[in-house]
Amino acid sequence: MTINEIQDEIIEEFAEFDDWMDKYQLLITMGEEQEPLPAALKTEQNLIDGCQSRVWLVCDEREGKLQFRAESDALIVKGIVSLLIRVVTGHTPQEILDADLYFIPQIGLTEHLSPTRSNGLLAMVKQIRMYALAFSQLNKS
Repeated sequence: MTINEIQDEIIEEFAEFDDWMDKYQLLITMGEEQEPLPAALKTEQNLIDGCQSRVWLVCDEREGKLQFRAESDALIVKGIVSLLIRVVTGHTPQEILDADLYFIPQIGLTEHLSPTRSNGLLAMVKQIRMYALAFSQLNKS
């Protein structure tokens, strides 16, 4: 699946709910379904700056495609980061760098998050793009 196909799938999943309490519950469920990050990876180095909650993000490259794993100590934030990972995992660094993450505003996430959570979301996206940029540069050398 392409990044846009995954985003469209997420938009459809969220469109099934009118009430934002139900959408928050969907986010929480998505976060709970995510495989926990091993304690050894919950290091200061993997912690994302700019998030009110603690969010750890790690990235590996396999056969030219990036594999992201993450965890948060806050339920909704864990759901948000699981959505981001679902969209970008399994794609090349260039695909991630070129992606327009349009699902975020389309599901109403930006307008239904507190300012601190919105800043955290931006920090997560920035960190994902930084990993993609770093791996794209490694591949050039």
